[in-house]
Amino acid sequence: MSTVLHAQGLGKRYGKRWALRECTVDIPAGHVVGLVGPNGAGKTTLLKLAGGQLEPTAGDITVLGGRPAGGPAQLARVGFVAQDTPVYAGLSVADHLRLGERLNPRWDAGMARERVARLGLAAAHRVGRLSGGQRAQLALTLGLAKRPELLILDEPVASLDPLARREFMQGLMEATAEHDFSVVLSSHLVSDLERICDFLIVLVDSRVQVAGQTDRLLATHHRLTGPRRDPDRLPADQQVVSARHTDRQSTFVVRTDAPIHDPAWTVTPLSLEDLVLAYMEKRPTDDRRVALEVRG
Repeated sequence: MSTVLHAQGLGKRYGKRWALRECTVDIPAGHVVGLVGPNGAGKTTLLKLAGGQLEPTAGDITVLGGRPAGGPAQLARVGFVAQDTPVYAGLSVADHLRLGERLNPRWDAGMARERVARLGLAAAHRVGRLSGGQRAQLALTLGLAKRPELLILDEPVASLDPLARREFMQGLMEATAEHDFSVVLSSHLVSDLERICDFLIVLVDSRVQVAGQTDRLLATHHRLTGPRRDPDRLPADQQVVSARHTDRQSTFVVRTDAPIHDPAWTVTPLSLEDLVLAYMEKRPTDDRRVALEVRG
C-alpha cells in the first residue's frame, strides 16, 4: 500500500509551546482523509508541515515519498487550499486562471475553464465582489486544476453558510470521483466529513488520538451501558476511550476487535460524530490509552 504522508515523531514548537508533538501517522494513497479535532489541536500546523510551509522542530515527515516543498517537482504534486481561501480581491476570475497556468506545470486549463463556467463565475468579475462560497469554489478550482497527486484543504468551508458548504463538498466529491488523487481535509464540523471522508484522523491536544479507515473504526468502537463498573474490570482487549458514571450506571466507549458477550452491557454502535467526541473527551492522563498507530 503506497503512502501519501508519513510522519514519525513529528513536532512543531513555537517558543515554549508545542503546536504539534509526537505525531506518528501514515496516510495511505487513494483516500479522502478527514482530519478533525478542536480548535488549537494542531490541525493547521500538521497540514502546513505537509505543505512545506513550516519546518518541523522534531521528527520527520515525507509527502508522496519526498520532502515537503523539496523543489519545483515536489511542489507541483501537492495542492493546498488554506482556511481563508487565498484568492486576490483585486484580480478577476480570468486573472486567477492565467496565474495558475503560469505557476503550475501540470495545469489543466480546460478543466479550470469548464468548472468556472459550470459554477457561473464570470471571467471578468473581480474576486473581491464574489460571495464567500464563490471565492471558496474558485480556490478549489485552482487547487484541482493544478492536477495534484495530493490535495490538502485546511478548513476551507469554516466560514461558509450551510448551502455554500454543501455545494463546496459536492464539488469536491465529484472531483475525487472523476480524477485519481488523494485528499486530506481538516474540519471541526464532523457532518461535513461524514459525507465524503473514508479515512479519519482525530487530533487532540496536539497529538494524534486515533487514525484509520472510517468503516473499520466504526466497526471496532462500541458504546457499553450497564451497571456501574470500574474500567479496570473490563476485559484487557477492550480499550477504554471514554467513560461516564452515575451512582448506578456506567457508560463506556471502547475499542475492540472481539465480540462483546457480557449480558450486563447494552451495546450500541457509534456514529462518526460519537466516535470523534469520545476521543475529544479523552484526557492525556487516561490509564488505558488507545494505541495511536493506524489500523485497518
